[in-house]
Amino acid sequence: MRDPGRGFASPVFDSQVVFRCLQDALARPGTIGTINPDAQAAAEGLSTAAASTLLTLADFATPVWLEGGNEHPAAYWLAFHTSARVTTVPGEARFAVLPLGGETPALCDFPAGEDCYPDRSATMLVECHDFTGGTPVRLQGPGIRDIVEIAPRGLRPGFWREAIANAARFPLGIDLILAAGDLLIGLPRSTQIAEAP
Repeated sequence: MRDPGRGFASPVFDSQVVFRCLQDALARPGTIGTINPDAQAAAEGLSTAAASTLLTLADFATPVWLEGGNEHPAAYWLAFHTSARVTTVPGEARFAVLPLGGETPALCDFPAGEDCYPDRSATMLVECHDFTGGTPVRLQGPGIRDIVEIAPRGLRPGFWREAIANAARFPLGIDLILAAGDLLIGLPRSTQIAEAP
């Protein structure tokens, strides 16, 4: 029998802790949240932040896009712990994990919601090396007092152009969560993004 890997030690409590961290990150775009060490999940092929987020939010009703589908190292772990189905079709996904430097698919390939149901969209976890040393961008919008500047490293070329186009579709569009180790940054679709001069 395959080893499913480690999930939450205390599923109810740990998922609540991670959910609060995610709420705070999405409410204050550009601020760095840290997954509490006591509520960290581990899965091969995923950062701690991405694994903990999926363990908190994914379930049998939320297909998850992973590069390589069921061949992804975390596919069995995800199915065991959440009952979520892995898909290779971006248009089916409710959650997706874009690996470090992953070139495809494009952000616009994922569900962006519908005019009457903007909540029927995907949330993408974007894996980064870290949150310094990359191309700087400026953030404005709800939850940001003035302007916040971030510079995550490890994103594919052209990623910020895609993110800017995604934000321009508001109230449609996908929500982004940048993940690096046990750290995360929330970028809801309402966040206005501009490349820093």
